[in-house]
Amino acid sequence: MTKKHTDDAVEEIERITLDHYETNAEAFWQGTRDHDVSQNIEAFLKALPQREGLDLLDLGCGPGRDLHYFKGLGHRAVGLDGSQTFCKMAQEHSGCDVLNQSFAELDLGEQCFDGIYANASLFHVPSQLLPSVLSACHRALREGGILFSSNPRGNDEGWNGQRYGHYMEFDVSQRFWNDAGFEVLHHYYRPEGMPRQQQPWLAIVSAKRN
Repeated sequence: MTKKHTDDAVEEIERITLDHYETNAEAFWQGTRDHDVSQNIEAFLKALPQREGLDLLDLGCGPGRDLHYFKGLGHRAVGLDGSQTFCKMAQEHSGCDVLNQSFAELDLGEQCFDGIYANASLFHVPSQLLPSVLSACHRALREGGILFSSNPRGNDEGWNGQRYGHYMEFDVSQRFWNDAGFEVLHHYYRPEGMPRQQQPWLAIVSAKRN
């Protein structure tokens, strides 16, 4: 179910959530820089053409941990984040171009990326804004382009402290993705090897459907 907000309310949601990351940018970097997301990166890269020099967008790149990794593999990686502090940190850490854009004002261009990697970012998008964000991703991808996402799962939408979250299980996520023109190739739950009730993360690998 989509929760309806006014435009002002959506703007406030983004402002408060981004202010949280601005205030806690250094602590966030120290707390996440060594996170093992190799399963997600492998799933994303495996779905892409097996060559160097791909055009990749790290959507919600934070301080640039994964952006730095993609560049190290020889890809043309670009970051995007709504936090100005994260953008600066990501540029310094990765040496990549980083776009400072909010989800409400995405301008990703047309058919300019082979893959979009959205790790722990799309769950901050209010449900009513998610179709436009996914459509922007669809337009920005080339034919057969890959969208990877990993988000906390659940059946809720609202505030968790100073951060807004929209939590979905796979069936709901799949409907959003299909409506935006994506074919879900496969999905999995994390951490790997745990009982489902101890796997709070849902990862989805999807391809642009023309």
